[in-house]
Amino acid sequence: MGRRNTTLDDGFILVGFSDWPQLELLLFIFISIFYSLTLFGNTSIIILSRLDPQLHTPMYFFLSHLSFLDLCYTTSTVPQLLVNLSGLDRTISYEGCVAQLFIVLTLGGTECVLLVVMAFDRYAAVCRPLHYTTIMSPLFCQVLAIASWVGGLVNSLIQTGLMARPLCGHQLNHFFCEMPVLLKMACEDTGEIEAKMFVARALILVFPAALILGSYANIARAVLKVKSMAGRRKAFGTCGSHLLVVSLFFGSAIYTYLQPIHRYSENEGKFVALFYTIITPMLNPLIYTLRNKDVKEALWKVLGIGRHSE
Repeated sequence: MGRRNTTLDDGFILVGFSDWPQLELLLFIFISIFYSLTLFGNTSIIILSRLDPQLHTPMYFFLSHLSFLDLCYTTSTVPQLLVNLSGLDRTISYEGCVAQLFIVLTLGGTECVLLVVMAFDRYAAVCRPLHYTTIMSPLFCQVLAIASWVGGLVNSLIQTGLMARPLCGHQLNHFFCEMPVLLKMACEDTGEIEAKMFVARALILVFPAALILGSYANIARAVLKVKSMAGRRKAFGTCGSHLLVVSLFFGSAIYTYLQPIHRYSENEGKFVALFYTIITPMLNPLIYTLRNKDVKEALWKVLGIGRHSE
């Protein structure tokens, strides 16, 4: 018997991690903790960047956008995953699936571009310190932030538009509406669509990753010229931690979106997706800001208002 087309009145069953029932409770606990940390860390960055004038700089302007983006990104998938893991509801409507796909692709694409913008900001700060304030003017920062969101939106419109094809079956072997899984459910041959999507994904994943690596290569070259060993160690420690998070995000995304669909494994894909939907958004505030002296001072200033006023 052939698979029946999924219509607008139908929905999908999100298989999630039900193939490993022994892991569901453990995953529920860990993901709940990670999600709570993500909400706390990213919300703190947004609030502190607004409240403390010392943090009214291009770096924290972009970090606020990244934090807001990560809050939206995790919230578009994680609450549903937690409900799925609890066994209360494993379904999603067709309309809800399309909306989730569009939102996830928009936010994921925006993060790719925004990480390039943040790498360029660090490059300008380290390699062009005398011209930094001129280069990263408030107007230019706003233009770069808007360009990041527009880039993510255009990427999502292209890929979601290409995915507007009949789907066969009702079991979606993932914890959210992930593009490779939906492509595998297509009723017709997807060879031409995959070729077009590969170009779109390469532009939003490989090109930004190459630009980021290039920026940090120039930063490393500039740092090597610093005579102070302590200064070098601090700079390399900061750059190394940034590159670790960027590598986790881009590495897991490239693994998911750039391999041929016939080689994509749903079971492996679920665990890889945890990196860019949960782990990276949780690590971003820790790596980029909560280790930073300025942010720590701003945090103690906000928390210590009542204490100092006594």
